[in-house]
Amino acid sequence: MEKNDKSMITKAIGHVSFVMRKCLFSILSIGPVPAHIAFIMDGNRRYAKRHALHQDSTNPGSGHRVGFKCLISTLQYCYEMGVKYVTVYAFSIDNFKRDPQEVQSLMDLMKEKIDELLTEDSVLKKFDARINFWGDLQLLSEPVRLTAKKAMDMTVHNKGPVLSVCVAYTSTNEITHAIEASVREKQENAPIEVSDLDRNMYTAGCLEPDIIIRSSGETRLSNFLLWQSDFAHLQNPNPLWPEFSLRHLVWAVLEYQNVHGYLKKRKGEIEKNK
Repeated sequence: MEKNDKSMITKAIGHVSFVMRKCLFSILSIGPVPAHIAFIMDGNRRYAKRHALHQDSTNPGSGHRVGFKCLISTLQYCYEMGVKYVTVYAFSIDNFKRDPQEVQSLMDLMKEKIDELLTEDSVLKKFDARINFWGDLQLLSEPVRLTAKKAMDMTVHNKGPVLSVCVAYTSTNEITHAIEASVREKQENAPIEVSDLDRNMYTAGCLEPDIIIRSSGETRLSNFLLWQSDFAHLQNPNPLWPEFSLRHLVWAVLEYQNVHGYLKKRKGEIEKNK
């Protein structure tokens, strides 16, 4: 009986929270709502140390587990708000230089969380979302690579919003990949155009980000979406990634709305002079 009461209370609280978010997002929609938000999810390890989570060789991914919960909540808020594309920087090529035990732990965690995203009650299922994995996927362990491919195949025909996960990724690697692919396509001595590179980027077919958010107060892009971020509004809120919440997301959108007119005007001027 007590268990049922707690379940009913939890459902009631969840419903009230949803209604309140719906009202909040309705107000936000009076201004321009970003179509694409990208996140550099920084601060998982610092969060684990700060909160005395197990950050040793037996459980080096504990902070990342908390960060995954934050990602799911943030995805739900973005999709409820009407954001069509969400891109996250999950694992850089440079991260392979970390301790091998930590890298293996993160690979195992990645596979586990990709599998969770494919369950019936996942946020992807709820919103009929499609998932992409961008990067040099051959660098991933085989179980993670196969699981990522399975996730893309299972969601490829979904009609809802899109989640793109940058893994085994750096922007310089992506640009190199696009150049090499463009050279292979061209006849000898034929010039390579910017449009050729755009077509061969991992991000081809996706809108450029309106906002790039890096948590933890860091101001570096760390080799993330350099080609695509000409007119993105760059933000660096102080909370570590596991601390990033609805209020931080709402504030980010409000800041974007405040500069949207300038960014739109500036983009128009530059494109006009090309």
